[in-house]
Amino acid sequence: MSNYPQANWRSLNLGEMLARNARKTPGKLALVFEETELTYRMLNNRVNQLANALAKQNVQKGTKVAIISYNSHRVVEVFFACNKLGAVAVPINFRLVEEEVRYILSNSDSEVLIFGKEFAEVADNLMKDKVVRYAVQLEGERSSYSEDYEQLIAEESIEEPNVYVHDESDAFIMYTSGTTGRPKGAVLTHKNLWMNTTNWSQEMQVTNDSVWLSGLPLFHIGGLNGVLPFIFVGGTNVLTASTGFDPKSTLELISKSRATHCYFVPTQWQQIIEQDLSKYNLKQIKKALWGASIAPIPVIEGIIKAFPLVEIVNAFGQTEMSSNTCFLKGEDTKRKVGAVGLPAINVEVRIVDEEDNDVEQGEVGEIVYRGPTVFKEYYKNPTATAEALRNGWFHSGDLVRQDEEGYIFIVDRKKDMIISGGENIYPAEVEQAIRKHSLVDDVSVIGVPHEKWVETPRAYVVTKENAKLEPEEIIQHCQKYLASYKKPTSVEFIDELPRNAAGKVLRRQLRKLDKDSSVVR
Repeated sequence: MSNYPQANWRSLNLGEMLARNARKTPGKLALVFEETELTYRMLNNRVNQLANALAKQNVQKGTKVAIISYNSHRVVEVFFACNKLGAVAVPINFRLVEEEVRYILSNSDSEVLIFGKEFAEVADNLMKDKVVRYAVQLEGERSSYSEDYEQLIAEESIEEPNVYVHDESDAFIMYTSGTTGRPKGAVLTHKNLWMNTTNWSQEMQVTNDSVWLSGLPLFHIGGLNGVLPFIFVGGTNVLTASTGFDPKSTLELISKSRATHCYFVPTQWQQIIEQDLSKYNLKQIKKALWGASIAPIPVIEGIIKAFPLVEIVNAFGQTEMSSNTCFLKGEDTKRKVGAVGLPAINVEVRIVDEEDNDVEQGEVGEIVYRGPTVFKEYYKNPTATAEALRNGWFHSGDLVRQDEEGYIFIVDRKKDMIISGGENIYPAEVEQAIRKHSLVDDVSVIGVPHEKWVETPRAYVVTKENAKLEPEEIIQHCQKYLASYKKPTSVEFIDELPRNAAGKVLRRQLRKLDKDSSVVR
């Protein structure tokens, strides 16, 4: 500790967040993954060993370190090791194919790749082609071109790295899902994430007795930002596997770990509330959170019914905001069904039209943000950065309306809006109407070309098991809830909607489907 820069103690850097709790509560349980349990001292020691090992490989301030792996305690260790060196962590979606991984590594200028055993073949190919200069395998039999993680750290010092990390330094490059074109790398600083952590902790009343359990992968901003608040207050993180969601084993883990705060995407919550919850000890749950995608109202109502004594919370946000912007909490979840809540602490909002003028209260406009959680930039993309941050506000791309009490309701993503015959149609509104049909299990709506209206809605519908429906039945059903111009003019029935790891529907994949459609004009 003698060489540890004292300036770190004054800085809002993420490595110090962990180190401070290792000094204050060294024996407190910090992290649990499967059979591995790490106290704050143990976690911090392993992080320091990795940081000191990476420093010997010339990983320093500004070095980009990419990580592709399923969830594990080692992924968290990699994140904090990068934070302590001033290196920049680049989490990669493990569902990407090799060419997509190559793009992110190249675009981010990553020099180091740290990977799970499932990605050994991809890593070997990348090393052979010199896409990165150094690679470390987290577990399993070591691949040909990499170092073994545990062997690498085994003999290293547990002393804090002799590195000062300013809180304005880059901490992560989080790649957006890339709904159009190539994904963009949102650069988040230590201060960005620290301030979001402060917001989250305050809004969710997190204490050192709190236990976090989430169904999100750690490469996702929601996965990362679930972990940080509980490290911040000296609580406990329980990581779940990210290779598939099983509601029964998840409920068993919630019961065993005594989790107080649980976060799942709407599709995961739907599976949870369909179980016999009386079999599990769930009385310790204080907050049941959802996010990452808009939840159908029946799912929200189902969570409220299943957990009547638990505070139900919608945590809304996006990567570029580090990530949370709004929270819907407590009785408001019942009183304001369909809303995403009120702006978080330290987040300032406006709702604007195409010229960045404020819209009238109740009118639809784009929500824009300002505050210390706004991302720094899109990496190596000044044009996109300037467009997103024009006029001093981050333009989210989310179309919203605000009611007379200030609560914000998401109407749709701006980029997904359908313009049919000059009329704006928001897919989320059409989807909500279709979900009211008793035989519909899931739905997504996109815009498709139309010879008369230029663009028209098409619905991709998943029916409930063994249900038989005709396209015309869906269209007639919508006429009860929507203006005529909003109803879909074609319906396709599919077995499952394509979703990313965060549960969001991949509309771009639906647009690629090349099928004959049943068109009603």
